[in-house]
Amino acid sequence: MFEDIQKNKMKSWFIVLLFLVSISFIVYYICMALDLGPTSVVLAMIVSIASTWGSYYYSDKIVLSLNRARPSTKEENLKLVNILDSLVVSSGLTSTPKLYVVEDAQPNAFATGRNPENAVICVTTGLLDKLEYYELEGVIAHELAHIKNYDIRLSAVVSVMVGFVVMLSDWFTRIAFWGGSRDRDNDSKGNAIIMLIGLIFLILAPIFGKLMQLAVSRKREFLADATAIQFTRNPDGLISALQKISSDSSELEVANNATENMYIVTPFRNKKKSSSLWSTHPSIEDRVEALRNLK
Repeated sequence: MFEDIQKNKMKSWFIVLLFLVSISFIVYYICMALDLGPTSVVLAMIVSIASTWGSYYYSDKIVLSLNRARPSTKEENLKLVNILDSLVVSSGLTSTPKLYVVEDAQPNAFATGRNPENAVICVTTGLLDKLEYYELEGVIAHELAHIKNYDIRLSAVVSVMVGFVVMLSDWFTRIAFWGGSRDRDNDSKGNAIIMLIGLIFLILAPIFGKLMQLAVSRKREFLADATAIQFTRNPDGLISALQKISSDSSELEVANNATENMYIVTPFRNKKKSSSLWSTHPSIEDRVEALRNLK
């Protein structure tokens, strides 16, 4: 597990660096395409550094805002607080994650934050209403596993940064479509090369980002399931929870593609029964089989 944590930390910093470079080229290309001249380099550096810094330090707040989550209280969810406190002890974590709630009928949950000291576990009201005690314990243990394994930093950073690149790409496409291209006869050969690189990043970054998001999520779900069982010593609770969540017909109103990979089960109803190269999660059948093999 220690090796997995170290790998996750290294992957996170690699993704941050890759994002910084990608945004620099993309913004430079956009600025040159809009004939902003020499200020393009300065704007590219300012935007890339600011967006990278903001994505890393505020990824959890961005994710919680996208999902319209609110802080939970001990008086409101005493059972959930007691489960979390017990699991924190068995997990060996030194900090207790904050609890947030999303008002939605679909049972689901996710964890976010840049490290265990700044972690958040978010559950839907549907999860609290529809799951029994040991099922809820299995779900919370799964999210704590993501926190302990530093999956939360990796998934939050990837989600926010991929979402930003897609938004930037969409924004420029609209400007290019309505505003057209400018005359750039005075561009130097060096600028033309950098602009070409920026255009390539603009086109391919969302695709590579999505593939990275998918690969990261699928691999980490199996490990989080197995780690959760180390905390609870009860595979049946998590198995029952996964089956109940996947069979629920409710739609998650705040579901979006940017944060889909963070939930314990995909929040999109039409994706719950299938698994493919483009799925953010392994199939429930595969996860249940893996958990049963741990017995």
